[in-house]
Amino acid sequence: MLDLGRTFLQAVEREPNRLAIVDGARRKTYGEWALHIGAIQQFFNSQGLKRGDRILTVLQNRYEAATIHWACQMAGIAIVPLNWRSKSDEIDYCAQNADVKLAFVEEISLNNYLESETSKSISVILCMEKAATDGYTYFDQLIQGESMPEARGHVEDISVMLFTSGTTGKPKGVPRKQRAERAAGIAHVAQNQYAMGEVTLGVMPLYHTMGVRTLLSLCIVNGTYVAVPRWDVNKAIEAIECEAVTHLYLVPTLYHDMIESKNFNSSRVRTVKKLGFAGAPMHDALLIKLSEAFSPELFVNHYGSSEIYTYTINQNAVLKPGCAGKAGINARIRVVKLDQGTAQTPPNQIAACHEEGQIICDLSGDEAFEGYWKRPDADQKSIRDGWYFTGDTGYFDESGDLFVTGRVDDMIISGGENISPVEIESILSLHPSVSEVAVAGLKDDRLGQKVVAFIRASKSVDSDALDEYCRGSDLINFKRPREYVFVKEIPKSPVGKVLRRMLVAGEYERA
Repeated sequence: MLDLGRTFLQAVEREPNRLAIVDGARRKTYGEWALHIGAIQQFFNSQGLKRGDRILTVLQNRYEAATIHWACQMAGIAIVPLNWRSKSDEIDYCAQNADVKLAFVEEISLNNYLESETSKSISVILCMEKAATDGYTYFDQLIQGESMPEARGHVEDISVMLFTSGTTGKPKGVPRKQRAERAAGIAHVAQNQYAMGEVTLGVMPLYHTMGVRTLLSLCIVNGTYVAVPRWDVNKAIEAIECEAVTHLYLVPTLYHDMIESKNFNSSRVRTVKKLGFAGAPMHDALLIKLSEAFSPELFVNHYGSSEIYTYTINQNAVLKPGCAGKAGINARIRVVKLDQGTAQTPPNQIAACHEEGQIICDLSGDEAFEGYWKRPDADQKSIRDGWYFTGDTGYFDESGDLFVTGRVDDMIISGGENISPVEIESILSLHPSVSEVAVAGLKDDRLGQKVVAFIRASKSVDSDALDEYCRGSDLINFKRPREYVFVKEIPKSPVGKVLRRMLVAGEYERA
């Protein structure tokens, strides 16, 4: 198998004059970009960094971040990318846990970095416009010494360490080897039917598995990566139109923002032929709107994680809304009974057809990680007998298709019944006055938990109208929301996942 450094060189050798990356005024071909990647690799050498070391980045999606990522692959150095919004204590925890040797930081993140203990012991390179004289080293200085990169990494080297945000406790480091990253990139190309020379929007953050996958898969097909440093719906639409983007791979929240924008119309995105989404379920109403707005040749629901990039793929998301499809090219999955929650119980208690259980995935797959970084407690909780327990709930239908219903931790137990939020959300999303909806379980003296729907409305609507709508749907009565709360915004993570814990805790603003 080729390592990732050789994978990039393959693209350079194949089409050196093909446009590789766009970031504002910066437009580089594969041949031109390679010289800057080589310059950063040479800088690593000058700093005494060696294969197996780790470097930290606190950057938005920009030319520097993508260049550093590839330079790390060339050198066999693991990149540890953090959210550019990270606070000083988060930087310290991740930097110390991963034992990083060097950091790259941009202006918007610099104050938080300088407030961290890490800044006192780790050299930092600034990815920003150079000040007159301040003693710092700048990225633009480093790339002046252009040099052709050399693939010194191996397939068994750690490529990237992603820190999962999690819902409780400290984030967990997910080390992913180059061979797993390349396998995931190739599978992504195949499962999304990418052609040579595709053009994509690089807006999913490079500290997230979707962002990394976009970067790697585009190189595999000599495509063009159009960097969007941070989400701005109007700039995204403009980039799609100006750069003739051919496919999109986003979380549902960003798609929602796009088609709700007053600046969106189908003619501006006519070059987009393929859509893909991941990171969260897409409700029925949004699926329908996107299908009508884009008329895509392919509409892929990708279900996976940082730990194992692909679990399942559904290449016709609109035909069977809510369906995550069947196991991906490199995956084996099962749904096991929900009582499979102890380390002593083997993952062989298979749930029946339409029985909701926990989704698990075979760790022998080519895209899988091998365990968390320095977290045996997390390994013990999630890994058993060669299977990864995802923490997601779902079921198989009679056709063998998987439906993901939520998180084990999000399961609402009301009056002794297990209730998943996703089904309720999908039904309410179809109401013409509902812009966004999230469902959570709140404490109730009688039921234990009651089903509560949090609504961001697009038009005037009240609880009685929504309750009547649910009564007229296929929703079983005990799953019907007992309360509707109208909010200004649904709280979400930086990558668009609904933060139900904030809803439960009352951390929202009523409309």
